[in-house]
Amino acid sequence: MTVQSEYQSSTADEIRQGLADIAPVLVAMVPIGLLFGAICTTKGWAASDVWLMSTLVFSGGAEFAAIGLWKWPIPYLALFVSTALVSARHILMGVSLAPKMHAFKGWRLWAAAWFMTDEAWALGERRARRQTITVAYWFFMAVPVHLVWVASTVTGSMVGPMLGDPAAIGLDFAFTALFIGLIAGFWKGATTAWVLVASGGASALVALTIGEPWNVLAGAAAGIVAAWFTATEPDEPESSSPEGHLL
Repeated sequence: MTVQSEYQSSTADEIRQGLADIAPVLVAMVPIGLLFGAICTTKGWAASDVWLMSTLVFSGGAEFAAIGLWKWPIPYLALFVSTALVSARHILMGVSLAPKMHAFKGWRLWAAAWFMTDEAWALGERRARRQTITVAYWFFMAVPVHLVWVASTVTGSMVGPMLGDPAAIGLDFAFTALFIGLIAGFWKGATTAWVLVASGGASALVALTIGEPWNVLAGAAAGIVAAWFTATEPDEPESSSPEGHLL
């Protein structure tokens, strides 16, 4: 009976921690979602179209890339290439996170992959440094991102004309500020600095000379190369946490 009580309490702690970690992300996501929905209205999209896009695609970067290219006739090849390049980072994110998700089996692993976003990946990696990524923590951290993103984009499509230009009051910088905070949690001194300089520099250079979305690919490639040359041997991992049995 005692074991069962501790189990339930620990799972509840995991849920609370997941919600607490993702809360700042959700706040920063709202103005970006509103902005995306408002842009969609300028392309002639209805709220139902925005709902379908955000629900099925669920990738802010890919959605912004697609809506930026949207016109008639639809440039299918450009849409495919741009969204594929923007979304390719998820392959590396998945490879990085997979060995740390021992508690995920079967459908849970597939569902976890579906809800993986940049923010969920970053928080998952940070979590893995300290303790096990449990199913309860992951889903209560990652699923709210989907819910808030869909709600904010649809709302933006309905009230878009009243929002004005979010950039005029700095709302377009919300996600950038969020990622700066997330990156700070991964700081490892010179190695991190070189990766940031290489990826940021390459991305900026390609954006100015070739244009989007190739800057995403260039930044990722440069960051990987910089990490390869500057990485040091990792410390010996600590013994596994006994909380691995949690949901």
